[in-house]
Formats: sequence, structure tokens, C-alpha cells
Amino acid sequence: MSVSVAHLTSDEMVAHHFDSPPLARRATAAIAGASMVIAVVLSALMGGVAPARVLAIGAVVYALSIYVVSRRVEGRRRGFDRLVTTLVTGAFLLVTIPLVSVIWTTIDRGSARFDSAFFTETMRGVVGAGGGAKHAIIGTLIITGLAALMSVPIGILVAIYLVEYGRRNRLSSMITTMVDVMTGIPSIVAGLFAYSLFAVFQGPGARSGLAGAVALTVLMTPVVVRATEEMLRLVPNDLREAAFALGVPKWKTIVKVVLPTAIGGILTGITLAIARVIGETAPLLIACGLAQDTNLNPLSGRMTTLPVMSYYGYVAPGFPPEAGYDRGWAAALVLIIIVLALFTVARVIAKVLQPKGLR
Repeated sequence: MSVSVAHLTSDEMVAHHFDSPPLARRATAAIAGASMVIAVVLSALMGGVAPARVLAIGAVVYALSIYVVSRRVEGRRRGFDRLVTTLVTGAFLLVTIPLVSVIWTTIDRGSARFDSAFFTETMRGVVGAGGGAKHAIIGTLIITGLAALMSVPIGILVAIYLVEYGRRNRLSSMITTMVDVMTGIPSIVAGLFAYSLFAVFQGPGARSGLAGAVALTVLMTPVVVRATEEMLRLVPNDLREAAFALGVPKWKTIVKVVLPTAIGGILTGITLAIARVIGETAPLLIACGLAQDTNLNPLSGRMTTLPVMSYYGYVAPGFPPEAGYDRGWAAALVLIIIVLALFTVARVIAKVLQPKGLR
């Protein structure tokens, strides 16, 4: 027996909408196919079947069509739900396109020099084709490792103070303000700061891997502080209070309860901070300079990193220029691989160190 929707109460209206039969998957696929056909026709009428234009028009037509059809078949609420789902999915795909494009282009262009010589040779005496990035890979690992060694302990200790000890006092407010200011510092300013600091002690023109590490530390520390602080605030106070009720000192509660609970998020934040600075070029151009050979001493001498090598591969490619371009793309590809490896290692370590009850 049919029921007049106009005479239903609000609760009955909700039940009526959600009791409606769902839209078949074949219907959704048919709507998507028809939307693409309409998009192709409209794009052709506009002057040519361009892939980007077809996808844009097809997405708009599909969103409107799925809303109208779903509202007609399933009801207003489900129709609106499908519309929002389509918009969110479209936004996700739109954001993913540049990322996929960058990764694909880097792999396509960088694979030309992704060989054993690239990892075992340097640029010493190389003008045109040949050479490798051994010195840049070692320099990247040394400088980034020193920056992490300096910034991670400082950032974690500052975050512990802000969350566990310095609630609502003047010092914590000053530290929070300073962290916010440091978060927005341009990278070139960090490089100038490190260069000026070492110029005071070693004289003008002094460049070293340690100076680059100090510049990266300035950029990395606020990220570590913010990430660790947010993770520590997510730890339930019940865990702290339970430890205090058993007579456990506060420092031991932090070490044995709070940090192990938040270790997964803390490691992820540290990895994001490393990924944030490992690709910096401007501060390292100022603080480290450019070297054509391997330098294992971060305290003296110029040192090259992968971003700087990639930059000079386009600024000064040599002759023929294609060889320099290939080295630059290969350096960028190695940098992406290093970042992916860091994320993988961080996730594995976080899984191992996470308390058993949270796995």
C-alpha cells in the first residue's frame, strides 16, 4: 500500500528515505559511462577532445546526474550523500594527480642514469657525460643525520616540557610563541643564520657540512616539537593518573607510559620533519656550497647534497647538457627513494616499539 510522503512526520520521513531501495551498481556505472560520453561530445563542440577537459566536464556531469538519479530513486538524504561522496572523491583524485605526475616524471627521466656508476662515482673531473652522485648521497646522509641528531632530542624534550611540566606558565607561552615563529622562517634565512654563525668562528667564506646541518636543525626542530606535542596530548590522562596512583614518579611515568604510548606518532612526526628538510636546497647552497668529490669530514670543507646536485644539474649541466639533466633527475629519484625508505623504517620501528595492547 502506498503511503503519501506529505503526511509523514519527520521521523517517518527519515525512515522512508533510508528504507528506499539502493541504487544498483550497474546504474552507477551506466551513469558514469553516459557522463563520459556527454563530456566527449561537449568537448568536441568546444574545439577539440582534450583529456583534461573531458575529465573535468565528465566529473561535473556525473556529480549532477548521480545526485538527480539517486534523489529520485533513493531519496533526498541518500542523493545528497552520494553528491558529497562524489565531490570528496573528486577532490582526492585532483590532489593525487600532481603527486602521481611528479613521481612518474621523476622515474621516467631519472631511470636513464640509475645505474651502478651513478652510485659509485663522483663528479671529480667530469664535465660532460659520466660521473655519479656518490659524494652527494654521502653528503645528504651526513648532513641530514647530524641535523636529526641535534633537532630530535631537543624537539622531544621541549615537547615533553610543554605538555607535562609547563602548562599555563610564562616560559611555556614564550616557547610556544618561539616555535610558531620558527615554523614560518624561510629556509634561506636559516642558511644565512648558519653561514653567519660559522663565519664568526672560522672567518668569511667558511662552508662545511656542519653549517648545513645547523641550518636544517633550525628548520627541523619546530616540526619535531609540534608533532611530538600533539602526540603527547593524545595520550589519555587516565594512564598518567593510574601510574601516579601506584606511586610511580612523574619522570618514570613519562618514560615508561607516556612516550611508549605515543611512540608511533612521534616517529611519524620525526620522519615528516626529516622529509621536510632533506630536500632543502637554498640553505645548503649558502652553508655548504658545492663539492665535486666525497668529503667525509663535516667540520671542514664543502659538501654536496642530492638537492644541490639536482639544482646544478639544470643550472650548469655542462656539455652535452642532456648528461647534466639526466644526473639531476637521477639525483631527485634517489632522494625520493631515500624518503620512502625512511617512512618504511619509521613505520616498522613504530610497530615494534608500540605497546602490545595498542597493536
